Amino acid sequence: MLASRALSFLGKRAISTSVCVRAHGHGVAKTEDFSLASYVDRRDIPLPEVAYARSLSSEQKALKEKEKASWSALSLDEKIELYRIKFCDTYAEMNKGSSEWKTVIGGALFLIGFTGFIVIWQKLYVFGPVPHTFSEEWVAMQTKRTLDMRMNPIEGFAAKWDYDKNEWKK
Repeated sequence: MLASRALSFLGKRAISTSVCVRAHGHGVAKTEDFSLASYVDRRDIPLPEVAYARSLSSEQKALKEKEKASWSALSLDEKIELYRIKFCDTYAEMNKGSSEWKTVIGGALFLIGFTGFIVIWQKLYVFGPVPHTFSEEWVAMQTKRTLDMRMNPIEGFAAKWDYDKNEWKK
């Protein structure tokens, strides 16, 4: 009943999928044909299968026609523009380091610091006082009791105690 009231309140038009299709229109989404070769800038593949610029402007087309003649007639800027039509980055640009390591180190140090605050908070508010069994006197008494009972005398704790001299074996 509630669903039918909600649908009547919204109306049939609100849940129609044709509204979404018409809203996006035609040609908005760019489709990629993955069966064709794609451009990749990598140091180990110096010559990609396709050029970086897939569609050329009129100036670039004129420059490509000028390229077919003597290269001595081309200026330095034209040579660079021809290079940029074929390749996106130079080797120097590919080998240039990034500042990403600073972000990684900063994130790691932040997490270590946050973990430190959690440990301090737990020590102050979560954990109780240290049990009395951790005191040195208690450990000494427990060790003496274990030795007096001669627990595990072959390979264990008591095997390392010399009962004649009352000291640890060397």
